[in-house]
Amino acid sequence: MAFDNRRRTPEELAEVAAEIRRDIIKMLVEAGSGHSGGPLGTTDIYAVLYLGGILRHRPEEPNWAGRDRYVLSAGHMAPVLYATLANAGYFSKEELLTLRKYNTRLQGHPGRDTGLPGIETSSGSLGQGISIAVGMAMSDKLLDKSDRRVFSLTGDGELQEGSVWEAVMAASHYKLDNFCWIIDNNDCQIDGRIDEVMSVYPIDAKCESFGFDTITVDGHNFDELYGAFDRFIENHRNGTGKPTAIIAKTYMGKGVSFMHDKFEWHGKPPSAAEAELALKELMASN
Repeated sequence: MAFDNRRRTPEELAEVAAEIRRDIIKMLVEAGSGHSGGPLGTTDIYAVLYLGGILRHRPEEPNWAGRDRYVLSAGHMAPVLYATLANAGYFSKEELLTLRKYNTRLQGHPGRDTGLPGIETSSGSLGQGISIAVGMAMSDKLLDKSDRRVFSLTGDGELQEGSVWEAVMAASHYKLDNFCWIIDNNDCQIDGRIDEVMSVYPIDAKCESFGFDTITVDGHNFDELYGAFDRFIENHRNGTGKPTAIIAKTYMGKGVSFMHDKFEWHGKPPSAAEAELALKELMASN
């Protein structure tokens, strides 16, 4: 069956997102390690990007030259990327249960060297993935002069890395209107709340000062996400010369009540009993 890369209704996207969240829980409890909070919190963004007609891609032809590029700069959130790719048809969902196991293609952070289809670059060292993504956008716009678009997601805690701001300064200087920067703003990092560890606020004013068209949305509202991505696509189409920043307000652990908005779930998996409870909640919410 050909990949269905169409716009979906909020109801359809909610079903897609619930399935991805269930897969994340199953992967993590099987692995016995990994990150729960961020992947669950960004699932709705991924549903729109990969299964809602925004990203131009072909799971049956992952190296298609005309594809848009997606780089997960916050590589520790790999479970949501893997689960989304599997649900889009890049590889079998059975492979998800090999997460973090010996000789798996699903490493704890995305690795292009594993040969897993859909991975554009290795990432995980915070602040570096977005730099690679900006380089891709520069190559596409300035050298290849193609209409490819590049998307990259960072966490809000990742904004504490100076290299992030070097990357976005370059994106603005080179007028990369083909670059879309998604910031997962859940106000959580491994040691606590963002403003308690090292505040990066106000994020919107910072992005604007670096020359980005800046949009703040509810990261769990599909209509708002579509609106933001549509604005980016229109900016690119019209050649505005401004990169786009989408600040997505999300909740860590979204969909699972005992993980909801708790930074303690940044870097740990559920136990077997917790996974059972989480899956029941996610089934009931669908």
